[in-house]
Amino acid sequence: MMSYIWWSLPLTLLVFFGARKLGSLIKNPLLNPLLVSMLVIIPVLMFTHIPYDHYFKGSKILNDLLQPAVVALAFPLYEQLHQIRARWKSIIAICFFGSLVAMCTGTAVALSLGATPQIAASIMPKSVTTPIAMAVSSSIGGIPAISAVCVIFVGILGAVFGPTLLSLMRITTKAARGLSMGAASHALGTARCAEMDFQEGAFSSLSLVICGIITSLVAPFLFPVIVAIFG
Repeated sequence: MMSYIWWSLPLTLLVFFGARKLGSLIKNPLLNPLLVSMLVIIPVLMFTHIPYDHYFKGSKILNDLLQPAVVALAFPLYEQLHQIRARWKSIIAICFFGSLVAMCTGTAVALSLGATPQIAASIMPKSVTTPIAMAVSSSIGGIPAISAVCVIFVGILGAVFGPTLLSLMRITTKAARGLSMGAASHALGTARCAEMDFQEGAFSSLSLVICGIITSLVAPFLFPVIVAIFG
């Protein structure tokens, strides 16, 4: 097993930074570093028959750095504190509405298509960061592992297509773009915003935090109502 572990971290870093370099050379939203890395590493693990647990142990340090990275998002938030104070009512209202839309749409569509309440509960917190989504899912009867997959999927979709979609809709205000990306695609969307514009990243980081809090508070009460209507 040790022979599998030692190269997990170098492989991950090599593929990720290679994907970033490719994305900088070829401007295509589909060349998102995380998406490209997954499309490369997953087939490698399948072809070499290496269990994911072994791969994860070798690159665990990257997972451990996730929490400090999320905390670091507070810095651009602090830099824009003066604007946040001036607009806090609008920001709270936007994040609240965005959280409701994110929770209601996914859950309602899942139930309408015949999903069980357990699966619908797993999908409901898809637009918040993984730890919060898994906790919310567990509290309303969902499967945390499925919630984690949904969060990753939604985050990648938002990071890849979100900026393009906002541009097509002619949404150019940095605050609006950042808040919408944070509400819809959590940390991955926030990271994408931070790459494009410092101010967008700050508002996306703020939206990420507020929407996470709103979802954790509202979901237990909202889920039975949606089930009663669409279940």
